[in-house]
Amino acid sequence: MKLLLDTHIWIWSVASPERLSRKVVASLESSKNDLWLSPISVWELLLLVEKRSVELDRPSEEWIAAAFAASPLRDAALTRDVAIESRRLKLPHRDPADHFIAATARVYDLTLVTGDERLLHISGLAVLPNR
Repeated sequence: MKLLLDTHIWIWSVASPERLSRKVVASLESSKNDLWLSPISVWELLLLVEKRSVELDRPSEEWIAAAFAASPLRDAALTRDVAIESRRLKLPHRDPADHFIAATARVYDLTLVTGDERLLHISGLAVLPNR
């Protein structure tokens, strides 16, 4: 399975794995699955650090490099198709990061790993809930 990690799932997988369900942990650890990350998640993490909503144990760039080194994450490039799909999506909220992440999952045919209730029931979006 090809899994796209939502921003919080990515952060928790590195800094707070106890917040992940057993099913999500097993899926992230399975060699049968490919793990993907949108650059929007990196951008969103940087914003959260700037706002002091998230504290890291080292400078942001070092944390990000270590996170990528620790897990075989593939970049899900932000393309023109992703941008177009982000505007086609009908989400119950206007969070631009969520629009781009959900659009990335659709364009690349990835299963979104998320605990965000607002994303779990989007039509045409495959999800693996963190429950």
